[in-house]
Amino acid sequence: MNDAARAEPDLSPIRPEIRAIGAYHVADATGLIKLDAMENPYRLPAPLADELGRRLSDVALNRYPPADPVALKAKLARAIGLPAGLQLMLGNGSDELIHLVIQSCARPGAVVLAPWPGFVMYELSAHFDGCRFVGVPLASDFALDREAILKAIAEQRPAVIFLAHPNNPTGNLFDRATLEAVLAAAPGLVVLDEAYLPFAQDTWLPALPAHPNALVLRTLSKLGLAGVRLGYLCGHPAWIAEFEKVRPPYNVNVLTLAAVDLLLDHLGELDQQAARIRQERTRLLGALRTMPGVTAFDSAANFILMRVPDADRIFAGLKARGILIKNVSRMHALLAGCLRATVGTAEENDAFLAALEASLRDTQ
Repeated sequence: MNDAARAEPDLSPIRPEIRAIGAYHVADATGLIKLDAMENPYRLPAPLADELGRRLSDVALNRYPPADPVALKAKLARAIGLPAGLQLMLGNGSDELIHLVIQSCARPGAVVLAPWPGFVMYELSAHFDGCRFVGVPLASDFALDREAILKAIAEQRPAVIFLAHPNNPTGNLFDRATLEAVLAAAPGLVVLDEAYLPFAQDTWLPALPAHPNALVLRTLSKLGLAGVRLGYLCGHPAWIAEFEKVRPPYNVNVLTLAAVDLLLDHLGELDQQAARIRQERTRLLGALRTMPGVTAFDSAANFILMRVPDADRIFAGLKARGILIKNVSRMHALLAGCLRATVGTAEENDAFLAALEASLRDTQ
């Protein structure tokens, strides 16, 4: 059949709100130093990688994974110090768990609320699951606006509130007393998203027993295992039991389960990598703050948000020089002129700084 005779499909069965948005875009990083996705830049040490290869070669790929990997969950619970009486649930990355929490609460008219700008998947998942998303603007210094968020909670009565700790893309930790106020005021669930825990080293997990309507969400992605896609949700057993009803029975594959089982015995290696990233973050912040026209904001994550004179032009200049970061300047009015760069290896950071200096000169 030639192109002229090809019939176009009738897309009317697709929900209008889905047709109105674009797909999540992942930039092509081929040939570039990749500093756009908050990944750990270090690979596993060779002996550990070899051991992992041997472990994965024994996995029965012809069999489904266990519907409930009890042994691995118990091992993970011990590794993270899960408080007594709480349970955890595994997901195909934290993205899936965000979706499952919202899906479980998605009755007609349900509201999902989060400080904004924030992690885009909160808003996208709310739309996908038929909920209304309410973003509460941060203060001009990216702090959580206590009065604004408490007012929004009282007016909107959200089913789910997401609080990123620290926040993405701003990188800062919100005031703990304000978060306590949100927990006290929330009529529904509060999800404390600790994706960047290895770099923030500040957690709400020990406080969960005192907050039965709070959950802690984490991922192994930022620790250095982005490719295995494992997230976990911690909370009261009653909540976990409800979310388990909507979890696909084989959502975590056998290779991921085997890899994590091994790597939980070697968390020290990954913690050392996180420590190196924290050191590089300090060095990178210091260097950025010497550059005229650049405002680099404090970060408790493995990325740095910076405001520059011409975000579009500097982003393009960096890419032309082989460096891919994230242009967030159009994401929200508070982020006007802002770029976000992942903290890489020392060599990658040096290349980024040199390319940024050259790109800044181009704008003068």
